[in-house]
Parts: sequence; C-alpha cells; structure tokens
Amino acid sequence: MRNWVGVVMVGVAAGTPMLAAAQTMAPVAVPIDGTVLEVSATGRVVRAPDVATIRAGVVTQGATAAGAIQDNAARMAQVIASLKSAGIATRDLSTSNVSLAPQYRYADNQPPVVTGYQATNSVSVKFRDVARSGTVLDALVKAGANQIDGPSLSLSQPDAALDAARADAVKRAQARAALYAQAAGMRVDRILSINEAGENDGGNPQPPVMFRVRAMAAQDSASTTVLPGETDVTATINVRFVLK
Repeated sequence: MRNWVGVVMVGVAAGTPMLAAAQTMAPVAVPIDGTVLEVSATGRVVRAPDVATIRAGVVTQGATAAGAIQDNAARMAQVIASLKSAGIATRDLSTSNVSLAPQYRYADNQPPVVTGYQATNSVSVKFRDVARSGTVLDALVKAGANQIDGPSLSLSQPDAALDAARADAVKRAQARAALYAQAAGMRVDRILSINEAGENDGGNPQPPVMFRVRAMAAQDSASTTVLPGETDVTATINVRFVLK
C-alpha cells in the first residue's frame, strides 16, 4: 500500500479565467516512493548546575508593629550589605517577601490577646559561583540572617544544553532507523519530518539537593556545604523516515 504525505499546488490550465486572489486551490497529496518509518527518540546530556538561588531573610519580634519593622529593617540592611561586600551583584538580589503579623495569646473562653508583632523580610539571592555560596551563607548568618531556604539549582545556559540534547536525539533517531531498515533488508533514503515532542525548560526535575548546615552559630570552623550534583537535560523528537 502506498503512503502519502505533503501537498502541492495545482496550476491553472491555459485559457482558464484567473481566480480571485483570495481563492485557494485544492491541495493534492503526493505519493511517497518507499516505506514510511516513524521513530521516537530522546536525547540526553548531563550538566552540572552552575547557578544557585537561595532565599535569605530576617525574622524579628517586637512589642509594637513599628518596633518590629524598624528592628527588622536595620538587620536586613546588614544582611544586604554583607551580600554586596561578598561580591553579589545588585541584579542578583531581589526582595521576595515582606510581612508584618500580630502574635496572639490564646486562653479558654477568652478572646485572643495581641502580645506583639513579627516582621519578616527576605531576599532572593542568585549565586553564579555555586562553590562560593556556602561561604556567603555563613557570612549572612553572622550578619543577622536567621531564615534561609533553598537552594534551587539551575543552568546559566539552559538553551545550549537543550540544543545539545536535541542533536543527541537526532543521532539516536537516525541510528534506530538504520537498525530497523537493516533488519527489514532496506536502507534509509531520507527524512520526511522532525517534530519535537513538547518544550523543555532546560532541565528535568533535579534530584534532591544536599544543603547542609553544621552549627553555624556555634563554631567558627563550622561551614555550610552546597553540592550541585548533576542534572539531566532531555529532548524528545518524532522523526519520519523513508525506507527503500
């Protein structure tokens, strides 16, 4: 049985009146001289994340809302100054959360009583040198940060990694098509189409990241370790070949 693919535009015979510009001509399927083989392949490359994003903040308590927020602002200013002195660029710092909430004391059969206020201010920090991030975090704690979340690890050039995975996917698809063709006593003639199966954000979900804090406030020799590990970047494609 013949396979069909593609379209061609049929010309108007001589002497036929010209059609309106907006009118289109019916496409006609073109027969394929050979057997169509469709192959799905996933390309993969392994990269070490080179960017770490961590949220660092200050949580303070105060008897009044004004006192809590003022104390928080002063301590947060020290944290930001510490980050800048450590070489973190302004473009890699962004405020992620500012909040002020009353604290209550609860008792049976009595309305809650406000006992004070809690102020929170946190900043998102992007480390472009993962190896230095642990040292900077230790400096943050000494500067007054008492809340740290993260890290979230990523690639600084995800598009380049994804393109490498795409190229690997094409190679795998070609190798698989050659295998099928040889098994069938045929050969690969040409590629009809290549379609990427969905978009990739530049990295699959990463394995759990080790983020270890060892008694930072207790010992001068203590340190924070951030291990980037490795992450897989994949791309899946569907390729249609013609075999003869």
